[in-house]
Amino acid sequence: MTSYATTARADLSELRRLKSLLPPELKSWVTIEASTAVNPPLITCEEIGRDQVEVQVDLAKWDQLALDQRNLLFWHEVGRIQLDTIPRDGWEMAALAIGLGGAVGELWVQDGLLLLLALLLCGVSGWRLYQRNNGEKTLREAIEADEKAIALATRFGYTLPNAYKSLGSALKVLIEQTPKKKQRRKYEARLDALKKSAAKAKEQMKTNRSEI
Repeated sequence: MTSYATTARADLSELRRLKSLLPPELKSWVTIEASTAVNPPLITCEEIGRDQVEVQVDLAKWDQLALDQRNLLFWHEVGRIQLDTIPRDGWEMAALAIGLGGAVGELWVQDGLLLLLALLLCGVSGWRLYQRNNGEKTLREAIEADEKAIALATRFGYTLPNAYKSLGSALKVLIEQTPKKKQRRKYEARLDALKKSAAKAKEQMKTNRSEI
Protein backbone atom coordinates (compact mmCIF):
# COMPACT_ATOMS: atom_id res chain seq x y z
CA MET A 1 0.00 0.00 0.00
CA THR A 2 1.30 3.44 -0.93
CA SER A 3 2.05 5.50 2.17
CA TYR A 4 0.68 8.98 2.74
CA ALA A 5 4.21 10.40 2.71
CA THR A 6 4.93 8.78 -0.66
CA THR A 7 1.70 10.14 -2.12
CA ALA A 8 2.44 13.61 -0.74
CA ARG A 9 5.92 13.58 -2.29
CA ALA A 10 4.48 12.47 -5.63
CA ASP A 11 1.86 15.24 -5.52
CA LEU A 12 4.48 17.86 -4.69
CA SER A 13 6.69 16.57 -7.49
CA GLU A 14 3.82 16.88 -9.98
CA LEU A 15 3.03 20.44 -8.90
CA ARG A 16 6.70 21.37 -9.34
CA ARG A 17 6.73 19.70 -12.76
CA LEU A 18 3.70 21.71 -13.84
CA LYS A 19 5.37 24.88 -12.59
CA SER A 20 8.26 24.10 -14.94
CA LEU A 21 5.79 24.02 -17.86
CA LEU A 22 4.84 27.65 -17.35
CA PRO A 23 6.27 30.12 -19.88
CA PRO A 24 9.01 32.18 -18.17
CA GLU A 25 6.94 35.36 -18.37
CA LEU A 26 4.21 33.82 -16.18
CA LYS A 27 6.27 32.11 -13.47
CA SER A 28 6.44 35.11 -11.16
CA TRP A 29 2.66 35.58 -10.83
CA VAL A 30 1.05 32.19 -11.53
CA THR A 31 0.98 29.56 -8.77
CA ILE A 32 -0.09 25.91 -8.94
CA GLU A 33 -1.81 24.20 -6.02
CA ALA A 34 -3.68 21.00 -5.27
CA SER A 35 -7.42 21.66 -5.08
CA THR A 36 -8.95 21.34 -1.61
CA ALA A 37 -12.59 21.78 -2.67
CA VAL A 38 -15.22 19.05 -2.44
CA ASN A 39 -15.65 17.35 -5.83
CA PRO A 40 -13.55 19.98 -7.66
CA PRO A 41 -13.06 20.22 -11.43
CA LEU A 42 -10.05 18.36 -12.82
CA ILE A 43 -8.15 21.60 -13.39
CA THR A 44 -9.14 25.23 -13.30
CA CYS A 45 -7.67 28.64 -12.58
CA GLU A 46 -8.85 31.81 -10.89
CA GLU A 47 -7.60 35.24 -9.96
CA ILE A 48 -6.73 35.28 -6.26
CA GLY A 49 -5.37 38.79 -5.93
CA ARG A 50 -3.98 41.72 -7.80
CA ASP A 51 -1.75 40.35 -10.57
CA GLN A 52 -1.87 36.86 -9.06
CA VAL A 53 -3.46 33.76 -10.61
CA GLU A 54 -3.72 30.28 -9.12
CA VAL A 55 -4.11 27.05 -11.10
CA GLN A 56 -5.88 24.39 -9.04
CA VAL A 57 -5.56 20.68 -9.83
CA ASP A 58 -7.53 17.70 -8.51
CA LEU A 59 -4.48 15.45 -8.22
CA ALA A 60 -6.48 12.28 -7.52
CA LYS A 61 -8.13 12.52 -10.96
CA TRP A 62 -5.11 14.13 -12.55
CA ASP A 63 -2.86 11.13 -11.89
CA GLN A 64 -5.17 8.92 -13.93
CA LEU A 65 -4.29 10.75 -17.14
CA ALA A 66 -1.28 10.12 -19.36
CA LEU A 67 1.58 12.60 -19.06
CA ASP A 68 1.02 14.19 -22.48
CA GLN A 69 -2.69 14.57 -21.75
CA ARG A 70 -1.91 16.35 -18.49
CA ASN A 71 0.52 18.68 -20.22
CA LEU A 72 -1.95 19.78 -22.87
CA LEU A 73 -4.79 20.27 -20.40
CA PHE A 74 -2.45 22.31 -18.23
CA TRP A 75 -1.42 24.45 -21.20
CA HIS A 76 -5.11 24.97 -21.97
CA GLU A 77 -5.40 26.70 -18.58
CA VAL A 78 -2.23 28.66 -19.29
CA GLY A 79 -3.85 29.70 -22.57
CA ARG A 80 -6.85 31.01 -20.65
CA ILE A 81 -4.51 33.09 -18.52
CA GLN A 82 -2.73 34.47 -21.58
CA LEU A 83 -6.07 35.32 -23.19
CA ASP A 84 -7.27 36.97 -19.96
CA THR A 85 -10.47 34.89 -19.84
CA ILE A 86 -10.23 33.55 -16.28
CA PRO A 87 -12.89 34.39 -13.65
CA ARG A 88 -12.44 37.61 -11.74
CA ASP A 89 -13.27 38.29 -8.11
CA GLY A 90 -17.01 37.82 -8.55
CA TRP A 91 -18.08 41.38 -7.68
CA GLU A 92 -21.13 41.03 -9.90
CA MET A 93 -23.05 38.76 -7.52
CA ALA A 94 -22.37 41.08 -4.59
CA ALA A 95 -23.36 44.12 -6.67
CA LEU A 96 -26.56 42.39 -7.82
CA ALA A 97 -27.50 41.56 -4.24
CA ILE A 98 -26.81 45.15 -3.11
CA GLY A 99 -28.78 46.54 -6.04
CA LEU A 100 -31.79 44.32 -5.40
CA GLY A 101 -31.70 45.11 -1.70
CA GLY A 102 -31.44 48.80 -2.43
CA ALA A 103 -34.29 48.71 -4.94
CA VAL A 104 -36.61 47.03 -2.43
CA GLY A 105 -35.62 49.51 0.26
CA GLU A 106 -36.19 52.53 -1.96
CA LEU A 107 -39.65 51.27 -2.90
CA TRP A 108 -40.56 51.72 0.74
CA VAL A 109 -39.08 55.19 1.16
CA GLN A 110 -40.05 56.23 -2.38
CA ASP A 111 -36.77 57.95 -3.27
CA GLY A 112 -36.81 57.99 -7.06
CA LEU A 113 -33.14 58.84 -7.60
CA LEU A 114 -31.83 56.15 -5.27
CA LEU A 115 -34.26 53.63 -6.77
CA LEU A 116 -32.94 54.47 -10.23
CA LEU A 117 -29.34 54.03 -9.07
CA ALA A 118 -30.18 50.67 -7.45
CA LEU A 119 -31.85 49.46 -10.64
CA LEU A 120 -28.88 50.65 -12.68
CA LEU A 121 -26.54 48.67 -10.44
CA CYS A 122 -28.76 45.59 -10.90
CA GLY A 123 -28.69 46.05 -14.66
CA VAL A 124 -24.92 46.41 -14.94
CA SER A 125 -24.13 43.48 -12.65
CA GLY A 126 -26.79 41.31 -14.29
CA TRP A 127 -25.37 42.03 -17.75
CA ARG A 128 -21.86 41.17 -16.59
CA LEU A 129 -23.12 37.89 -15.11
CA TYR A 130 -24.86 37.09 -18.39
CA GLN A 131 -21.69 37.79 -20.34
CA ARG A 132 -19.60 35.62 -17.98
CA ASN A 133 -21.99 32.67 -18.22
CA ASN A 134 -22.90 32.99 -21.90
CA GLY A 135 -22.47 29.50 -23.36
CA GLU A 136 -21.31 30.57 -26.83
CA LYS A 137 -18.81 33.03 -25.41
CA THR A 138 -17.29 30.55 -22.95
CA LEU A 139 -17.07 27.87 -25.65
CA ARG A 140 -15.35 30.27 -28.02
CA GLU A 141 -12.88 31.20 -25.30
CA ALA A 142 -12.22 27.52 -24.55
CA ILE A 143 -11.51 26.80 -28.22
CA GLU A 144 -9.14 29.78 -28.36
CA ALA A 145 -7.38 28.45 -25.24
CA ASP A 146 -7.00 25.06 -26.97
CA GLU A 147 -5.23 26.80 -29.84
CA LYS A 148 -2.96 28.51 -27.32
CA ALA A 149 -2.26 25.12 -25.73
CA ILE A 150 -1.16 23.71 -29.09
CA ALA A 151 1.17 26.67 -29.62
CA LEU A 152 2.63 26.28 -26.12
CA ALA A 153 3.18 22.56 -26.67
CA THR A 154 5.26 23.26 -29.79
CA ARG A 155 7.14 25.92 -27.82
CA PHE A 156 8.05 23.21 -25.29
CA GLY A 157 9.24 20.72 -27.90
CA TYR A 158 6.15 18.88 -29.14
CA THR A 159 5.66 18.33 -32.84
CA LEU A 160 2.43 19.84 -34.13
CA PRO A 161 0.79 16.43 -34.86
CA ASN A 162 1.68 15.12 -31.40
CA ALA A 163 0.32 18.25 -29.74
CA TYR A 164 -3.02 17.85 -31.51
CA LYS A 165 -3.08 14.11 -30.77
CA SER A 166 -2.37 14.60 -27.05
CA LEU A 167 -5.01 17.28 -26.55
CA GLY A 168 -7.54 15.33 -28.61
CA SER A 169 -7.03 12.18 -26.54
CA ALA A 170 -7.35 14.21 -23.33
CA LEU A 171 -10.67 15.67 -24.49
CA LYS A 172 -11.92 12.17 -25.36
CA VAL A 173 -11.14 11.04 -21.81
CA LEU A 174 -13.02 14.04 -20.40
CA ILE A 175 -16.01 13.26 -22.63
CA GLU A 176 -16.07 9.66 -21.40
CA GLN A 177 -15.78 10.65 -17.75
CA THR A 178 -18.24 13.57 -17.69
CA PRO A 179 -21.79 12.60 -16.65
CA LYS A 180 -23.35 16.06 -17.14
CA LYS A 181 -24.66 16.44 -20.69
CA LYS A 182 -24.08 20.20 -20.89
CA GLN A 183 -20.41 19.94 -19.93
CA ARG A 184 -19.95 16.87 -22.12
CA ARG A 185 -21.33 18.71 -25.14
CA LYS A 186 -18.85 21.50 -24.48
CA TYR A 187 -15.97 19.02 -24.57
CA GLU A 188 -17.40 17.47 -27.74
CA ALA A 189 -17.59 20.90 -29.39
CA ARG A 190 -13.98 21.58 -28.41
CA LEU A 191 -12.92 18.23 -29.86
CA ASP A 192 -14.74 18.94 -33.14
CA ALA A 193 -13.06 22.35 -33.39
CA LEU A 194 -9.70 20.75 -32.61
CA LYS A 195 -10.15 18.18 -35.39
CA LYS A 196 -10.92 20.94 -37.87
CA SER A 197 -7.90 22.91 -36.73
CA ALA A 198 -5.67 19.82 -37.00
CA ALA A 199 -6.92 19.11 -40.53
CA LYS A 200 -6.25 22.73 -41.52
CA ALA A 201 -2.74 22.59 -40.01
CA LYS A 202 -2.03 19.30 -41.80
CA GLU A 203 -3.11 20.77 -45.12
CA GLN A 204 -0.94 23.83 -44.51
CA MET A 205 2.07 21.60 -43.80
CA LYS A 206 1.50 19.72 -47.06
CA THR A 207 1.31 23.02 -48.95
CA ASN A 208 4.53 24.25 -47.37
CA ARG A 209 6.37 21.03 -48.26
CA SER A 210 5.18 21.19 -51.85
CA GLU A 211 6.48 24.74 -52.17
CA ILE A 212 10.00 23.83 -51.01
